[in-house]
Amino acid sequence: MDALISALSSSLPLFSVVCAIVGLMVGSFLNVVIYRLPKMMEASWRNQCAELDGKPPEEGPRFNLVFPGSRCDACGHPIGAIENIPVLSYIFLRGKCRHCGNKIPARVAVIEAITGILSGLAAWHFGFGLHTLGALIFLWSMIALTFIDIDTQLLPDSITLPLLWTGLLFNLGGRFASIHFAVLGAVFGYLSLWSIYWLFKLATKKEGMGYGDFKLLGAIGAWLGAGQLPLVILLSSVVGAAIGIAMIVFAKHEHSKPIPFGPYLAGGGLIALFWGHDIARAYLG
Repeated sequence: MDALISALSSSLPLFSVVCAIVGLMVGSFLNVVIYRLPKMMEASWRNQCAELDGKPPEEGPRFNLVFPGSRCDACGHPIGAIENIPVLSYIFLRGKCRHCGNKIPARVAVIEAITGILSGLAAWHFGFGLHTLGALIFLWSMIALTFIDIDTQLLPDSITLPLLWTGLLFNLGGRFASIHFAVLGAVFGYLSLWSIYWLFKLATKKEGMGYGDFKLLGAIGAWLGAGQLPLVILLSSVVGAAIGIAMIVFAKHEHSKPIPFGPYLAGGGLIALFWGHDIARAYLG
């Protein structure tokens, strides 16, 4: 073990490759989280409603992030270990179930690839140490939240709130920001979108965003500090506006159908994580 740690700490390319491989495996697990966590939340809400109505909770097969094992949605064929190698299995199986030939969504491999690439980039950027560990926790959470929000327009508290507290703990040592600016980042991150939400609601009688967006920006502020929040908001707003206009013009997205803002906040947070200080220095210079 000591020899392995020594090799990883002394060779940045090796460390980056190892983190990329770990990222691929984590990406496979994130696919499970993205698919199952919203369904677990819905089941919990139904049971809570049943309890308020004095009815017995729903009984069904055990369903969580671990059970049951992964299966083909079409034929129920259990996915074995050899069929679950990140990215490679999708390529070898040509994007189809080995048993019934049903198509496997390409997004499964895309999420695995994105997670692996960004994990390797984080290792290369931050080097061997706790900075990379923190960056990995942050970016893995951003990926999960992005795709859950795209699918369901939900940003689960079970991810955003632990992410916020973990960011504050990491910054006790001032790794990404001083603890002073991390606390301010969490507070101002939440309150800034909360204020915009209420101003928009008072002006239009409509809700422009959800409470999950407040918590997500608060978590980003806890990790990156208050000084990075203006950049995160600017980047997410510009990207969100551009993609939103493109969806309306080219994809015929209905004006009345809401577009989730969480993915743009996550994208702005990831850009700020890697290059926020460089962008700020370039702008101030």
